[in-house]
Amino acid sequence: MATKSLEILIDEFNRLPGIGRKSATRLAFYVLEMSEAEIERFSKALKDAKENVKKCRICGNFSEEDVCEICSDLFREKDIICVVEDGRDIIPLEKTKRFKGSYHVLGGKIDPLNGITPDKLNLKSLLERVANGDIKEIIIALNPDLEGETTSIYLTKLLKPFEIKITKIASGIPMGGNLEFADVATITKALEGRQEL
Repeated sequence: MATKSLEILIDEFNRLPGIGRKSATRLAFYVLEMSEAEIERFSKALKDAKENVKKCRICGNFSEEDVCEICSDLFREKDIICVVEDGRDIIPLEKTKRFKGSYHVLGGKIDPLNGITPDKLNLKSLLERVANGDIKEIIIALNPDLEGETTSIYLTKLLKPFEIKITKIASGIPMGGNLEFADVATITKALEGRQEL
């Protein structure tokens, strides 16, 4: 039997994505065993991250500055933009060390059943970047599931009038798979085999 405070803690952990009831319970009991100093450090890390991390004003990725490290890197190719669902998807793409362009984080994908419509995505700033810059290619690197495919089609229709090259990462990442869990070789193959839409 869990106490009221422990039950609340378990419920809070259970609300995190990918954390089931068993994992939430295990985490809650682990926290109870932590020292006061460890609890202070953990809560300070949560508070500091919430206060200091914001979204890059250019690409929408997480950053502690107004402009993230990738967008401020003078050696990146600014004329190629890789569009991803969220900031987590940038990490595996960067691990390949093959992509030298910039990114754009949509902040989700079109999913009407869960209330995510195009107006809730970071699309306006992408269109502004394309309209204001000398962009030669947009790479759509969304997870290959139904919502990702729907968002890719929608993006392609939005971007076609700009008459720029629009590509999509190649197969290698299975339908229903996640970029976050794909290995470096698979992502490299997908980037290299991208196709124009």
